[in-house]
Amino acid sequence: MFKRWVGQGLVAAVVCAALLAVTAHAEGVTAADGRAVRTVVEAQLKALADDQAEQAFSYAAPAIRQQFGDAQVFMAMVRQSYGMLIRPRSVSYFRPEGADGVVTQGVQFRDAEGRLWRAVYELQRKSDKRWRINGCAVAPGDESSIT
Repeated sequence: MFKRWVGQGLVAAVVCAALLAVTAHAEGVTAADGRAVRTVVEAQLKALADDQAEQAFSYAAPAIRQQFGDAQVFMAMVRQSYGMLIRPRSVSYFRPEGADGVVTQGVQFRDAEGRLWRAVYELQRKSDKRWRINGCAVAPGDESSIT
């Protein structure tokens, strides 16, 4: 019994620490940066839906652009590994979080088949002050995480 109570206490402490970290990070994103970050993610999703490979690739950070080399290779990777991002049935956005010039934008998707997904985009500000997507991690979502 004591071990279970201690284990639950540790889990609660970790969850509280994570929530405090999220709150601290959320305060690091100005309203203007939050709008700019969301605009970039929305624009890339629109370009993916419209099969505009060059446009979708233009929102990638320099390291991603270098990694894939060109828009066609990038688009092939998206189709193969991130198909749920192309023409989702619905999209909702979480509040962006960030610190030290890096912002994450959580996005909830429902794909064409109705499955729920959670994506976390990492964005970086370039020297010209524009935000660009430096990566995206996608995992299956659940109904408890709907925004």
